[in-house]
Amino acid sequence: MKADSELSKKTALHSTIPAIYRSPGDKVFKLIIFTLSSAIVLLAAAMAIILYIEGRPAFRAFGHASFLSNTVWDPVAGIHGALPFIMGTLITSFGALLLAILPALGVAVFTTEFAPKGLAQIINYMVDLLAAIPSVIIGLWGIFNFAPFMREKVYSPLYFWATEHAPGLLPVLGAPSNYNLTTATIILALMIIPYTVALSRDAIAMVPQEQREACWALGATRWEVMSVAVLPYAKPGIIAGVLLSLARALGETMAVAMLIGNSNRVPFTLFGPAATMPSVIINEFREAVEHLHYSSIMAVGFYLFVLTMGINLVASAIQRKLMLKKGIS
Repeated sequence: MKADSELSKKTALHSTIPAIYRSPGDKVFKLIIFTLSSAIVLLAAAMAIILYIEGRPAFRAFGHASFLSNTVWDPVAGIHGALPFIMGTLITSFGALLLAILPALGVAVFTTEFAPKGLAQIINYMVDLLAAIPSVIIGLWGIFNFAPFMREKVYSPLYFWATEHAPGLLPVLGAPSNYNLTTATIILALMIIPYTVALSRDAIAMVPQEQREACWALGATRWEVMSVAVLPYAKPGIIAGVLLSLARALGETMAVAMLIGNSNRVPFTLFGPAATMPSVIINEFREAVEHLHYSSIMAVGFYLFVLTMGINLVASAIQRKLMLKKGIS
């Protein structure tokens, strides 16, 4: 009895010690995980610091406010304003997101709730395969097939119709060309759909089956089950997928650079050329022989980094808030 009492005391004392301190292996594992997670944060901070240091001559020459609001980008004259590229990035990214949300959500709902298992697997495989296609290949397809088709079958007829019936739209549309803001936006939407589909599909699949069955038991229709039991529960995951797609769109380079026309001016027309922050970096980086030009490109990269990080932080905050409302830790 005495031995059993001593053993119970040792067991109780052992249970009060945090598990992380019981084994040397746990300490090593905790140290490794902490080091790796800290390295990611430090790497992101180092990238921001380097971009800021390299872009500091441009900040000193033009000032942050002037650099962000100036519409003139003329390396020969030594004048650099990032507003055309900021507007081009925001217009193409948010436009692509608006075009991609409904198709992506429709595919996710269909494959998880309505499609037979075999058909759903085929569709999911094709969507995942679309995400694996390199952006330069999509850009080449856009140059040789999609852009000429859109100019001949969509842009030109719409432009000539507006010429005869709605001349007020001409300043908004602009003269049709193969490489323009609208073509780049559509291609960008095609590229970000798989990311939204994948995360939305996983979020919908995680909804407990009991919620669906409860709605069915109450006599709900398919649409009512989706709108009441499934989509509200999956909302945090769907929003995370949408915002991740937006971050992907902000940083897309090759396909957009190949199709947007790369014009260093404010993109006022839908069918006219424009430029984005990634496209101006990739197009002019090798030509930046003057230090101020190089510094201005790095400054554009710094603001692109800040913009992307800001959207990711907002996405995390929104997702966390929605999860807390639903009691998900």
